[in-house]
Amino acid sequence: MLHDRLLVELDRESGERRSSGGIVIPATAAMGARRPAWSRVIAVGPHARAVEVGDRVLFDPEDKSEVEVQGEVYIVMRERDVHAVAAERLDAGSTGLYL
Repeated sequence: MLHDRLLVELDRESGERRSSGGIVIPATAAMGARRPAWSRVIAVGPHARAVEVGDRVLFDPEDKSEVEVQGEVYIVMRERDVHAVAAERLDAGSTGLYL
């Protein structure tokens, strides 16, 4: 990866969802509002400062660029397009998310 680019893999569980009433909402259902998605970081460029490999990041799926590597589909994005980072390397007293 170059500069501040991230290579991420979409979380598998981010597809189907259940409503509070128990109705299954498929991933292909049209949503009225845009919904951010979680993904796992696979690789980072040398200038990425707040994100490391293995972190989970929240981003807007409409601003993504997909790439296929060895039959797997990944997303390439800039670090500035990340809305939040969930990292286990933070102190036990913190929330693990920083915006």
